Amino acid sequence: MSARCSLVVNGKSVRVSTGDTPLEAALADGMIAPAPGLNGQGAGPAPRRAQTRAHRSESVKLSLPRASGIEAPRPLVLPTRPVAAQKRTGTVTEISSLGPHTVQVVVTITRRLALEPGHQVVATFEGFEPVTLSPTLRVDGSAELNELVFHLRLAHDGTGLGHAFGESIDLDHPVKLKGPVGRGFYRPGSGRLVLVAAETGFAPIWSIARAARYIDPAREMTVMVGARDPLDLYMRPALDWLRATGVTRIVVVSDRMRQRPPEVRPGPLTAHLPSLRSTDVVHVAGDASTVGAVEVLAAATGARCYPVLLDTGI
Repeated sequence: MSARCSLVVNGKSVRVSTGDTPLEAALADGMIAPAPGLNGQGAGPAPRRAQTRAHRSESVKLSLPRASGIEAPRPLVLPTRPVAAQKRTGTVTEISSLGPHTVQVVVTITRRLALEPGHQVVATFEGFEPVTLSPTLRVDGSAELNELVFHLRLAHDGTGLGHAFGESIDLDHPVKLKGPVGRGFYRPGSGRLVLVAAETGFAPIWSIARAARYIDPAREMTVMVGARDPLDLYMRPALDWLRATGVTRIVVVSDRMRQRPPEVRPGPLTAHLPSLRSTDVVHVAGDASTVGAVEVLAAATGARCYPVLLDTGI
C-alpha cells in the first residue's frame, strides 16, 4: 500500500501520510484553522508538518522587509483632527500700559476657550470691526483659564483699535470671540526652535516659548525680539524668565539708536537671524515685512516655518 494518498479539501489537493487523519493533514497544510478541543479542554490536534512552501513565502513577503535586518513595526500615527471653532462672550476686565506704544488688554470670558499656544482668535469689541488677535500671557507669565490676554500696539498716527482702549472701550466692555484660528500654534517635537517676534508679535511667541520650556525642556531654543523704538521692548520680564529656565540664545534688536541699551543690537531682526538648518522649526510673528523675510530664509534652507501675521496696527 502506498504511504501517501490524495485528499481534496475546499477544492485543494492535500497529501495525507499513512497514520494521519484527514483533519490533521488539513491542519498541517493550513487548509483550515485549529479549533478548541472537545469539552473545551485545550486546542485541537497540533499540525504535524510545517506549512507548505507556498504559504511560508507569501507570509514573508507580506510581513518582513527584504533587508537583512528586521525592524519592529512602527506605531500608526493618525492625523490630528482640527479643533472646531468655538464662540465665547466676555468683557474687558483689565487695561494697562506695557510701554509708550503698547497696551495690555485682558478679556474675561464666560467659559474657557480651548486654544494651543500660538493660536489666534477673532475678537469683536462691541461697536468695532472684528480683528484677529493672539491670546498670550502677561509678561510675568500669569493668566487665568477664563482670561484672554492681548498685547496691542498703539499706532503712531493715533488710529487703530489700540487707541480706543481707555476711551471708547473701557472696563466691562462686551466682547465676542471666535477661535481658534491660524496654524502658527506650537507643535511639540525635536529640532531647534527658532522664535522670532516683531513688536507685539511677541504675544504668540511668548506663549509658545513658555509652553516649550514646560513640554520640551531639553529642546534647543533661540528667541529673537525686536522693536522700532527700544522703549517698546516691553517683554524684558518674560525674557528674564526664559534665561532663568536655561535659554541662552536670546537676541534683542531695535531699529532706532535713541536710548538703546548696550545689550540691544541695532538694525532689523532678519540681520541677526542665526543660520537656519533644515531641521529647525521656526515661528515668526509680526508685521508683513518681517514675517515674509523670515519665511523666505526658512524656505531657502528647508526649515519648517509657522507664521503669525498681525493685523495692521495691532
